[in-house]
Amino acid sequence: MSEGMKRLTASLLSVLALLAVWAVLAESVDSPLILPSPAAVLGRLLISAGDSVFWIHFLYTAARCAVSFLITLALGTAVGILSGMSDFFRAFFSLPLSILRATPVVTFILAALFWFRSGTVPVFASVLMTLPIMATAVCEGFSVTDTALDEAARIFRFSRMQAFRYIRIPAAAPFFADGMLSTFSLTWKVTAAGEVLSLPSFGTGALLHRAQVHLETADVFAVSIMIVAVSFVLEKILSLLMRRSGGKK
Repeated sequence: MSEGMKRLTASLLSVLALLAVWAVLAESVDSPLILPSPAAVLGRLLISAGDSVFWIHFLYTAARCAVSFLITLALGTAVGILSGMSDFFRAFFSLPLSILRATPVVTFILAALFWFRSGTVPVFASVLMTLPIMATAVCEGFSVTDTALDEAARIFRFSRMQAFRYIRIPAAAPFFADGMLSTFSLTWKVTAAGEVLSLPSFGTGALLHRAQVHLETADVFAVSIMIVAVSFVLEKILSLLMRRSGGKK
């Protein structure tokens, strides 16, 4: 059996084990309000998946994720390059990034409710929470120094721009790729959390809040599973594209 098949088999067994534990716990609790069964959640998931409005909510969440992800990539890359190339900028950005890491996401969301429209709050919160991840990854990549390559650049009289393009960027590419994947994964979680609290007209977070208010626990599980599944698939696609482009080994 190939390594790929072994990993696939292990993953499938893991899913089956989790479903079995879930089914046993649901049977023990015997209260769909507290813990619905896998079958009940699957039924609600199939019904929701056949509703066009359900997918409109997902499209709004996906759009907010895309916007916040692109903003984070731009800002995080800029901050990371400056920090990686200059001790001054690394010290300058150290405190703000540390504050962002230490502050709970709910704090940003609640504060943003006073400043922005409900649909903008998840984007704002997502950018603030993911920015330190992207900036730190890029900073580490541009902090890497290879004495041999630096010496070769001096021998061949590379300009600063040539050294940046042909030495610094390739060395930082794997770090950049890791930062992108981590940022992308967290973006979905924070955006959904922001929607739950800001309650935009459309969004998966709004669906979760509505289901919770109406005590529809199976719907809460169904929407959550769909968020995880969509995020997982998109993250795998992004990872595959980056491997093919040579950004990640």
